[in-house]
Amino acid sequence: MAEDYGSRSFKLGSLTFLAVIGAFLAAFLLYPVLYAFKEAFWINGEFSLEYFRLILKNAVYSGAIVNSLLLGLSTTVATTLVAVPLAFVGARYSFRGKGILTSLLLVPMIMPPFVGAIGMRQMLSYDGAVNQLLMGMGLPRVLFLSEGGFASIVVLEVLHLYPIMYLNVAAALANVDPSLEEAARNMGDSGFRLFRKVTFPLMLPGYFAGAVLVFIWAFTDLGTPLIFEFNRVVAVQIYNGVNDPDTNQMGHAFVVLVIVLSALAFLAGKYYVGRGGYEMLSKGASARRETPLSRRATLLMWAGMLALLGLAVLPHLSVIVTSLAAVGSWSGSVLPTGWTFEHYRQALDNDLAVAGVRNSLMLSLASTAVNIVLGIGIAYVLVRRKFVGVAFLDALVMMPLALPGLVLAFGYVTCFRDTPLDPRANPFPLLIIAYSVRRLPYMVRAAYAGFQQTSVTLEEAAMNVGASPRRAVLRITVPLIMANLIAGAILCFSFAMLEVSDSLILAATREYYPLTKAIYVIHSDPVTGSYVSSALGVFAMFLLAGTLIVSGMLLGKKMGQIFRV
Repeated sequence: MAEDYGSRSFKLGSLTFLAVIGAFLAAFLLYPVLYAFKEAFWINGEFSLEYFRLILKNAVYSGAIVNSLLLGLSTTVATTLVAVPLAFVGARYSFRGKGILTSLLLVPMIMPPFVGAIGMRQMLSYDGAVNQLLMGMGLPRVLFLSEGGFASIVVLEVLHLYPIMYLNVAAALANVDPSLEEAARNMGDSGFRLFRKVTFPLMLPGYFAGAVLVFIWAFTDLGTPLIFEFNRVVAVQIYNGVNDPDTNQMGHAFVVLVIVLSALAFLAGKYYVGRGGYEMLSKGASARRETPLSRRATLLMWAGMLALLGLAVLPHLSVIVTSLAAVGSWSGSVLPTGWTFEHYRQALDNDLAVAGVRNSLMLSLASTAVNIVLGIGIAYVLVRRKFVGVAFLDALVMMPLALPGLVLAFGYVTCFRDTPLDPRANPFPLLIIAYSVRRLPYMVRAAYAGFQQTSVTLEEAAMNVGASPRRAVLRITVPLIMANLIAGAILCFSFAMLEVSDSLILAATREYYPLTKAIYVIHSDPVTGSYVSSALGVFAMFLLAGTLIVSGMLLGKKMGQIFRV
């Protein structure tokens, strides 16, 4: 009888938790989006398309949409050209040092492009290091990188985002049934034709997952265009409308356009993937044998990957060099003519920087605690409970990966204005919520993988000897999946520390600035801004590097599942 009561109590607890998580996601994920649609289409209580008509008539607004689309498409195509060959080589061939090289390919993830843009702007300027190096070799300046900002943003985005596509494509290739490729070879296919006709269609879902994330990230990136002063993009137009009453309503229309265009990209890819109907009866990870490369091919592979890594770490090196360069010493030369550690001291003595670090630590710890509680509960319900709407809950929880942070941040500012959560008074509650919602998929997927790998019979055995269902989960299953939980928590914490869109939009008062907002404001100082903000960027870079290394050690090959929609 006690066992039945415990079981009923546990089921009641599960239903209560589902109600709580449903209310949380409805209030802080769906409501801001629906509010944006209402404000964009209803003017004075009547349905109207006036704001969208004004966007199309205004050359600046319509140009911003075109530029953002071109930025997203250009970044996605360029990232594909970089990541797919890398993933194919990593999945199909073995060579000496492969593990080291493939691990190093993830290095760009240790710093958001927003921070890297500070150093790269200096390096790519008209008299910057790149052009000075080219002129020293007798070559002309590369003006398209130093003027306008668009090309520089694409380069920076590609160097930062290719690991996300690489992780998805590599995982998809590992699951391709090798017998299907072997059958195609027996029919005469080989080389690129085999890849185009058989391998690529089978790995298309994994590629699509990475491509969607890359496109949406580049399409809605706010920090990098701000640093390069490329304001003719949708993200900057929305940012400019946050605190401007005259353009605030136009911001709602832009948010709706961002949501619609992102959704169309997602649905178009889903339609294209589903239309092919490519399915496998088995996975190929266990049966596949990697082809060993010859010594010459290994050397070529090392040369190619090291060249890519050299480009990928340029933003990181540029930030480090800028942080060490004496003021005014890095212009007209490949390297600074003067070096100093003074900027690090200034960063540590800067009240705004110190407050930014302190605020980000508090916000990130609080949001990570929320993610741990919600993530474990959601993952358990998704894996262990069968109920109507489980697929909808799974999709809803993963929605923040495909929904730009810019959209949620703008929605929070507008829909919670003049309420107890108004960010103009104190943005901390909404910042904690925003960080939690944006990073919840990481925690859910990490815990989900752990629950899938842990047999439910262990919990059943504990309940057979008198443990309540809740106690069985907390005392038996949770300790067994602790590595997954720690990895997910580390990712939630580190990415919250360096969140850009939410921080720039929600934090309007200096005393509440998180780290990234402090970096952006400090960067605006015309004399020492770039140097001190770069020093702060170096601190942030080493923080994220350490957390990603630990997460990679704990999650191993399952790391790619974290970044899937």
